[in-house]
Amino acid sequence: MNYDYSITFIGTYIALVTLFIQAVVAAGSKAKQPGAVPGKISDELSHDSFVFRAHRTFMNSLENMPLFIGSVFLGVFAGAHPRWLGILVVTYALARFIHMALYYAIATEKNPSPRSYFYGIALLAQIGMLVLIGAALV
Repeated sequence: MNYDYSITFIGTYIALVTLFIQAVVAAGSKAKQPGAVPGKISDELSHDSFVFRAHRTFMNSLENMPLFIGSVFLGVFAGAHPRWLGILVVTYALARFIHMALYYAIATEKNPSPRSYFYGIALLAQIGMLVLIGAALV
């Protein structure tokens, strides 16, 4: 293990465990619904439904995970500054975890909602990773 990047690896682990939790919660909450069909949620559902919120939380993380994982790998392979990469990865992971918790807890159509701020923090951390990687590549 490359100890220079140990914080990066821990943050990546947190992000992956968060994604796993979301998958289990989304599948489990949906499966408990009467007449549940695998792979489909009702178009009638909205933020007042935990099934909808669990599904959207998981889908949102799936949408963001390829860029995050790609950035982590490229950052390590390109030799991006280990401390800064670690800080940005952990920031991303913790913001995504808090985003998940708030999405589960707060049923609101309001935008921005409290979860939006943590989505934004994760987005800024992702941008920071890309800038850091770009600097390592030039």
